[in-house]
Amino acid sequence: MRLRHPSGRIVHLSCGISLDHAESPSAGLELLDAAASELRSHIATGLLGVALRLPPPLAAALADGGRARTRLRAELDAKGLEVVTLSGVPDAEGGGENTPGDWSESSRVRHTLDLARILVDLLPFEEVRGAISTIGLGRADDWDEERQKAGARHLSRLSGGLADLAWRVGRAVRCGFQPGPGGVLDSPEQTVAALTRVDKDRLGVCLDLASVVRDWSDPAAGIDRITDAGLSVITARITDPAAGWQPVLRHLLAADTARTEYVDVDTAHSAADLPYVLEELTALGLVPEQQPCTAP
Repeated sequence: MRLRHPSGRIVHLSCGISLDHAESPSAGLELLDAAASELRSHIATGLLGVALRLPPPLAAALADGGRARTRLRAELDAKGLEVVTLSGVPDAEGGGENTPGDWSESSRVRHTLDLARILVDLLPFEEVRGAISTIGLGRADDWDEERQKAGARHLSRLSGGLADLAWRVGRAVRCGFQPGPGGVLDSPEQTVAALTRVDKDRLGVCLDLASVVRDWSDPAAGIDRITDAGLSVITARITDPAAGWQPVLRHLLAADTARTEYVDVDTAHSAADLPYVLEELTALGLVPEQQPCTAP
């Protein structure tokens, strides 16, 4: 769902749909059909955004299969759904044998570049860029010097792969790393320190607003610390609508600017939560794309 911010910038609101249990494109389409029906029971009409979470086997199959991507795109179009973000963050860290490792392992690079290859074909025709969310590098307790060096190499590979993809298809994909308790990316200061040397044109952060509210002593100052360091808040995720995320998102979407352009509602009841989040965003001054926008 495309919303116009008072600054004129378009902010995409998407409902998270997990296809984690699908290992083939056909199984993924079955799960998508069920999720779309649930979504339409809450918002019956209009173009709706969905943020798909794809497991590695499904992502690999779609990345390698042009026909499978075409079929998925056709199903999305038929259901009035659009995709501008994909998630590489699992439902639960370490959950399942197919879950990629942390960013010290090459499996995480492969999975993320697979997602980027898929996303450029799923983007609406008029969109020139999209976003992927991923884990915050790894667990701090495990992030020794060897893993740190491997992680730096893999982030460089990711940046190069995204740059090459943009050059070939004319569409850019950016990747946001999600801070979280106990991770290499935890506090705003740790996040800035760990991502100081990354390609900031393509790599940034993905904020779980529930975690930000719960774990950061001063969420607004933390966001300022990150953006002042030149890191973009590529995606904001709402994983708990009851977490008091509104002031944080208000800070990100202040009347004079919009420091993120993707808001994903990614909860166990995403479809049911979407109308509530839309209502809250309207209270912040955002309106459907075709309507004139004024600050609240």
